[in-house]
Amino acid sequence: MPEFFVKVADIFKGFTLFDALEVLLFAVVIYYVFRVLKASGARWLIAVFVLILVAAGVVFVGNQELNNWLFILVPLLLVLVMLVVFNVEVKRDLLNFASYSPTERKEHQSGASREEVERYISEIIKALQNLSKDNIGALIILASDNLPSQVLESGVALDAKISSQLIEGIFFPKAPLHDGAMIVNNYKIQAAGCFLPLTQNVNIPKELGTRHRAGIGITETSNVVALIVSEETGIITIAQRGKISRYADYDLLKRTLNEYYWKDLNADGRKHA
Repeated sequence: MPEFFVKVADIFKGFTLFDALEVLLFAVVIYYVFRVLKASGARWLIAVFVLILVAAGVVFVGNQELNNWLFILVPLLLVLVMLVVFNVEVKRDLLNFASYSPTERKEHQSGASREEVERYISEIIKALQNLSKDNIGALIILASDNLPSQVLESGVALDAKISSQLIEGIFFPKAPLHDGAMIVNNYKIQAAGCFLPLTQNVNIPKELGTRHRAGIGITETSNVVALIVSEETGIITIAQRGKISRYADYDLLKRTLNEYYWKDLNADGRKHA
């Protein structure tokens, strides 16, 4: 064992700035891989990944001639695997990074009290349940200033306060905007009648139509939540990260909306709690 530590100490002799950058790159890649694996729920892949890192570490220490190659090849191989296996998650993170605006998020965070946000949650749930009861199709996207501009520009800007009457009116059959998606951005209905990218996932159940494919598709490319009401069955579906939860009841809707407002927005309501 002492010999092992001696070899480890020898590795860091003559450490250069280039070596430090390689270590930083390696650490960043490892962090991102773990982050995506954890978010995807692929726990068995996390175990496999840890084993690969341990094996690489043993080789790294045992054969110093391979040190530089390992520092370069291992991160590159990990990036390649991420792009192939988790291309949807990587694309979503890139789009979210490109559209992130700290200033806009701060403005929205300070725009509603706890009581107001609780009322918005109740209004959204009330609208969804009424639409479900009447078998009226609907697609509501819960965003946080993180949607591509082309999605918003494809619809009609509203910037209206959230209310069940407005939501139900927009999705009323034959209404001008009923076929598109409504974008709820924090505490405002930002737009309606928006067109969304459809999922290309071939494993989506056949009975799910274009509205569901659009709701799933936008959650694959942006970190948003889609609330979908089927016009055929009235079933409410929640889509997140490309995955769906069907037959959403009051409790699941309440939990989802609470997570959206209190976790993502960190609204001023916490200050009043």
